[in-house]
Amino acid sequence: MSQFLNFEGYRIKKNVHSYHQGDLYIAHDVNSGSLHVLDEGTFNVLKAIEGLQEGEQEISLEGINLFCERGGKPALTGEELFEILGELEELSKEGSLFSKESEGVTPNYPEKPIVKAICLHVAHDCNLRCEYCFAGAGAFGGSRMLMDFETGKRGIDFVLESSGHRDHCEVDFFGGEPLINFGVVKSLVSYGRKAAVDQNKTIKFTLTTNGVLLDREIQDFLEKEEISVVLSLDGRPEVHDRMRPHADGRGSYAEITPRIQQFTTKRPESSPYALGTYYYVRGTYTHFNLDFDRDVLHMADLGIKQISMEPVVAGSEDPYAFQEGDLDKIREAYDRLGEELLMRRGQEGDFNFFHFNVALDQGPCLIKRLSGCGAGHEYVAISPEGDLYPCHQFVGQEAYKLGSLYNENPHTLKAEIVKNFRSSHVFSKVSCRECWARFSCSGGCHAANVASTQNLTEVYKLGCELQKKRLEVALYVKIKESLQN
Repeated sequence: MSQFLNFEGYRIKKNVHSYHQGDLYIAHDVNSGSLHVLDEGTFNVLKAIEGLQEGEQEISLEGINLFCERGGKPALTGEELFEILGELEELSKEGSLFSKESEGVTPNYPEKPIVKAICLHVAHDCNLRCEYCFAGAGAFGGSRMLMDFETGKRGIDFVLESSGHRDHCEVDFFGGEPLINFGVVKSLVSYGRKAAVDQNKTIKFTLTTNGVLLDREIQDFLEKEEISVVLSLDGRPEVHDRMRPHADGRGSYAEITPRIQQFTTKRPESSPYALGTYYYVRGTYTHFNLDFDRDVLHMADLGIKQISMEPVVAGSEDPYAFQEGDLDKIREAYDRLGEELLMRRGQEGDFNFFHFNVALDQGPCLIKRLSGCGAGHEYVAISPEGDLYPCHQFVGQEAYKLGSLYNENPHTLKAEIVKNFRSSHVFSKVSCRECWARFSCSGGCHAANVASTQNLTEVYKLGCELQKKRLEVALYVKIKESLQN
């Protein structure tokens, strides 16, 4: 081995992820973010060095060849090995491979939380009865009710003031089904526009809807006001109707699909990174449709360009929850989806898949990558009563109540909860510290972690595996698109 390639104190498995996807051998340098396409020989050598290190064996020319032979890989001549190791050394010198580990950096927040985004639960009621709904069919475990204008107004005032020096704020209308309370939504948009201008700020509005009430009047309003929209559709009719029926058991696919198609044609240009004024059609896949790639393609064939498909988070007793043995089928679906996306690129039926959109050049800063969404201190959800929670999935859980808009000082959030969420970053989670995907998933979803482990700093393990698989395919897609262009 060359003198430079000294891995003492440096864990390759932790800091360089090398894998085989499609027809490519790929190495992802975790700390620099660099991607490398390898030939098979270099890939085998890199995996051998990693394997020797994990087995606490000496890294030598003989050890590398022996490791390859034991794994059924062809041995290399001395000349071939020296050439490969020389190339790896050059990449190391330039800092794009085996780069210095980013460690010990933790987020540094102001003492008083700067809340830049809120989720207004304008309706704790819904016209559907989705079987997997985390919100208990819209009521979030409480009474069915709608937010009044005064509470919504206080919510907008809260984010404008709590955002401090930030010029841009975000307000998401959520439910249940927010269009049940469309009159209040319209009034709050009008109020928010004026209130923001009065404080030299702007508000970006988003609305999440199941599409049942998405008539032309509402579509025109959303377009006129440039409100970003997340629409719910699970894919094929039989898949969608199984999980997203009306209260009387009727399926909703035939009712909502034409409305979603109608709206998405109004917005042909929409950011794949959910920036600016965008739309996304979001589905959920379960144990019942492990071939969810077919559901994504079904939506693409309907003319929908911006698609997200999320794994269900469920208890083990739920019939739609993932079961032992499902993971391999899910991984295969992501593999097929990546290839189909590449095949359709620039053709009829082209689409973007949210989880395959990775920004390699201008992604979030390291601090943001450590902490993720900012729930509980930069982002809060507000119930119809005006109670504040870390995010929409914690609404109704008394243990996570941050405060109330009707408190004497609504801007003072419960310090212990704020501290817990701020402390729940990558370096505070044992399994994340050793994971190659740590700067891409930011430790996973807080709500999914709590639902699975009852602890903010213990991760939802299945979610981790799915995130890593999606990232592998996403990086592969990026490389293939770059090579094709």
